[in-house]
Amino acid sequence: MSVKPDWLRVKAPQWERIGAVSETLRDLKLNTVCEEASCPNIGECFKAGTATFLIMGPACTRACPYCDIDFNKATQPLDPSEPPRLAEAVRRMNLSHVVITSVNRDDLKDGGASQFVRCIEEIRKVAPQTTIEVLIPDLCANWQALDQILAARPEVLNHNTETVPRLYRHVRPQGEYKRTLELLRLSRQHPLFTKSGVMLGLGETNEEILAVMQDLRAVGCDIVTLGQYLQPTPKHLAVSRFVPPAEFTALREAGEAMGFLQVVSSPLTRSSYHAAEVQKLIRAYPERLVGRELTESSQ
Repeated sequence: MSVKPDWLRVKAPQWERIGAVSETLRDLKLNTVCEEASCPNIGECFKAGTATFLIMGPACTRACPYCDIDFNKATQPLDPSEPPRLAEAVRRMNLSHVVITSVNRDDLKDGGASQFVRCIEEIRKVAPQTTIEVLIPDLCANWQALDQILAARPEVLNHNTETVPRLYRHVRPQGEYKRTLELLRLSRQHPLFTKSGVMLGLGETNEEILAVMQDLRAVGCDIVTLGQYLQPTPKHLAVSRFVPPAEFTALREAGEAMGFLQVVSSPLTRSSYHAAEVQKLIRAYPERLVGRELTESSQ
């Protein structure tokens, strides 16, 4: 399974096209999941002037066998300068939509929720019109920490399901499927859009993927992303199969029939791939954000 099919081949990024984004990130000493997790779309996204910021890293306190982010339990203290530096990057890059994710910080009592909040607050100061999406860890089921993030009013709360329940112990050993669903259920009770992503090609069946999608709809998840898992290095989980584009199309159609507001499904789809398209949903469903005005006007 090491030879990628044609539909997964992408051109190597050209420095002259992505250099401006890279220089901004280096200048402000910021990490991105695009680089740390070896995302195949880095050339396309950097060329378009976007990036998914990775805070509280680059080392993670979990060692998920599918992920290319470094594992290190001896993490560094939170950097108070990171949120304003991230906000400055948003300003320089003139982002209309920003995605902020993080490593798992199980060493912190709140799982790093306070750093997410500070990032949101700093961005609001310099780019109040920018919509914000946070892709958060499970916070070890610390729902008070989750409430802190929700109170900061991101437009999108994303938490990835990653795989089907049967494979959790193999793929995501420190995660819990029911915990993921509960996090999304609690988040959906707030004025924002909820989102989750699933990887294909790890040994699941299409029937299991459809069942996960049904579970996500049952907790009110609005947006789902489906993409092909790619093995970062020989040390990581092997690819069970390369799912053909036609199957991704069929899953997208099934998800739309289930009632998802948006289904992004293709071999190269990742959690934040074309994430700014959520702005179409914000314009189409403004009532979903009702209740934000009072909180934001009081800041």
